[in-house]
Amino acid sequence: MRAFTVRAGGGLTLTTDRPVPDPSAGEVLVKVRATSLNARDRLIVSDSYSVDVRGRVPLSDGAGVVEAVGDGVSRFRVGDRVAGTFHPTWVYGPFPGWGALRGTQRDGWLSDHVVLDQQSLVRIPDRLSFEEAATLPCAALTAWSAVAGVGPGDTLLVQGSGGVSVFALQFARLAGARVVATTSDDDKAERLRALGAADVVNYRETPRWGARVRELTGGGAERVLEIGGAGTLPQSVEAVAHGGQIALVGNLASGNDMDVTHFFRRAATLRSISVGSRSDFEQMNEALDRSTLRPVIDRVFPFDQASEAFAHFERGPRFGKVVIGH
Repeated sequence: MRAFTVRAGGGLTLTTDRPVPDPSAGEVLVKVRATSLNARDRLIVSDSYSVDVRGRVPLSDGAGVVEAVGDGVSRFRVGDRVAGTFHPTWVYGPFPGWGALRGTQRDGWLSDHVVLDQQSLVRIPDRLSFEEAATLPCAALTAWSAVAGVGPGDTLLVQGSGGVSVFALQFARLAGARVVATTSDDDKAERLRALGAADVVNYRETPRWGARVRELTGGGAERVLEIGGAGTLPQSVEAVAHGGQIALVGNLASGNDMDVTHFFRRAATLRSISVGSRSDFEQMNEALDRSTLRPVIDRVFPFDQASEAFAHFERGPRFGKVVIGH
């Protein structure tokens, strides 16, 4: 089978003669049909991640068809359409901590086949394509967890137009909440409005966009999706409503000028989001089944153009998820 691995110093190496693995007891062999990229994957493939990933098959997110099952497998049958969970051992309940993840400590999905424990798989909605389903394990579930509890009368602030932000916008609108978004691109602003954003703030034209969000909402957003981390958190504190919540899902922007006193005066909560459990994933899929929501895909690359997919993810511009088809 074909598989890409991370090269020392960064980049991908394609091998075409790997044996197709056999599933052991409790395991499932999946024929991969699509994978998707996340921000952490860019660090992994550039060999600048916090753990040694040289020789590792990257990508935590993928979807495919069950091709074989090992002894004792009861959750799936050959032919089932499935996706993998981001946290392989987090089935339900409180977050158990960061364990061995696919793409880092374990081989990921950027290959023709992958073997997984049956407990780390979920069925995917019938109405979604494999390309759409491959976007769900990390970005969609992170957004689902971040906006949990948001509903009519609430405002959600999302930053930018990456996969998590777009999913959060869609989920919040599905729940009846108002959404305000930030971007620096007029074309993206129009696309965000088309997805349901009530207002869009250009953060280059308005560097103090937090104050602008407070003006637009009459007191701030009840929930803020924080993508930038240290670099944008001060503006998120400005934007959040009194007693609101900032859901920290990324740390993509540099900076260290957080005013703790200002945060204290907001009486707000800062909550880190660690994607979600398999149970959360299954609940999200049930909600997707009941809706007409479709994942927003920026572009689908063929398998042999995986390096080009990463280059596009790095340079942009992009709106939504970057996918690699198989």
